[in-house]
Amino acid sequence: MRHQKKTSKLSLKAAPRKALLRSLATNLVMYGKIETTLAKAKAIKPIIERHITASKEDTLAVRRRLLAFLYKEKAVNKMITEIGPKYKERKGGYTRIIKLANRKGDDAAMAIIELV
Repeated sequence: MRHQKKTSKLSLKAAPRKALLRSLATNLVMYGKIETTLAKAKAIKPIIERHITASKEDTLAVRRRLLAFLYKEKAVNKMITEIGPKYKERKGGYTRIIKLANRKGDDAAMAIIELV
């Protein structure tokens, strides 16, 4: 049964969706904010918040879990050394989604997702 399974499929099969979300998460960690569609921003928000919460402690298990998800080792190092300690006292809500005007070509709702 699908009770309480509220993940967005983004009109993609499982493997391309996972690759897209990993790429968005890696770029969000590397650059601090990214501009994407509103649906993709809402899909990546719980994933990146879960990983930021994990990166508050620098253990080997956390580092390996982040390495398994993020594409770049620089992103993992940034999560452990900069982002995790920055949000040490914060309980949650590490990201912010700001809605933008719709994209001109296909009228897709656009948004900026950034680290607070």
